[in-house]
Amino acid sequence: MHLVEAKGILTGSGGRFGMNIYRGCTHGCIYCDSRSLCYRFTHPFEDVEVKKNAPELLAAALRTKKRKGMIGTGSMSDPYMHCEEDLQLTRRCLEVIRQAGFGVAIQTKSDRILRDIDLLEEINREAKCVVQMTLTTYDDDLCRIIEPNVCNTKRRIEVLAEMQKHGIPTIVWLTPILPYINDTAENVGAILDECVRVGVKGILSFGMGLTLRDGDREYYYAALEKHFPGLKERYIREYGNAYELPSPNKAELTALLRGTCEKHGILWREDECFAYMSELPDHYEQMSIFDFGVE
Repeated sequence: MHLVEAKGILTGSGGRFGMNIYRGCTHGCIYCDSRSLCYRFTHPFEDVEVKKNAPELLAAALRTKKRKGMIGTGSMSDPYMHCEEDLQLTRRCLEVIRQAGFGVAIQTKSDRILRDIDLLEEINREAKCVVQMTLTTYDDDLCRIIEPNVCNTKRRIEVLAEMQKHGIPTIVWLTPILPYINDTAENVGAILDECVRVGVKGILSFGMGLTLRDGDREYYYAALEKHFPGLKERYIREYGNAYELPSPNKAELTALLRGTCEKHGILWREDECFAYMSELPDHYEQMSIFDFGVE
């Protein structure tokens, strides 16, 4: 970990903004797109770059905005990785967002987000808060291989249930689906059943597959050689150097997702999910547990 004085923190306009407090990550997920060379990291990925002045930069940026909106974070680097326990920069940024009356759409794999549920609830009450959680495999042993340094899926589902209790809407990222690893109807169905049970607002799948670019492809293939002998060669035979690697079970899994979501009134189309997360209406009503019939 190393600290830097950043020059800016907020991107976007028109009521739709984004920020990344950290660059790099310590979760160790074998498929992480953020390792890609196109993002031009100048430091080792696990040597997390910390924008130590992020709260001050955010406060200054929000004072210049004439229109309030939603602020997204977590798309590139998880805001609740290990260093956040001590640094608390994410929490301080949430305090800034609450004070400024903006909304937030925050994405993570970590149960550390529960530390800030008081602030998330306040933001949701006064503006809007959407918590996004990535779920890839229901199998604990497999989860320890593909996402080794973060809590497992069952714990993340507990986080989703807790958000539900506090009236905070949630979006699940059911992605990536790794060909020949977690791309089974049994796995996806188990996750979908839990999403229904805890009353998520939407589920994103991005075509039931995986994307690989220069940088993360090499890291992913090294993990395949270590944990799934012979699978790297199969990938090369079937996908070559492709960016998009759809599961051979894509049609079946997509039908399962669509059928489950339409039956239970869950958003599943990408445009609808992102529209929901990016919209800060003038009069936002918190969801109720009774909206989903959760007992």
